[in-house]
Amino acid sequence: MRKVSPDVTPEMAARIKRHLMEDMAQHEIAALFKINQGRVSEIKTGKKFGDVAPAAGA
Repeated sequence: MRKVSPDVTPEMAARIKRHLMEDMAQHEIAALFKINQGRVSEIKTGKKFGDVAPAAGA
């Protein structure tokens, strides 16, 4: 049985974009959110959630 990644929400996408800005590796981000690395790539390239701004830095 295939494992399905959970749906990415706009809030998750904002946090993912923040991690990308901080030069975290895509595979590390995927593991952190328990999603497929392809979802991180889609967010990075703007294919998904292109209109979502990165989360504010801490």
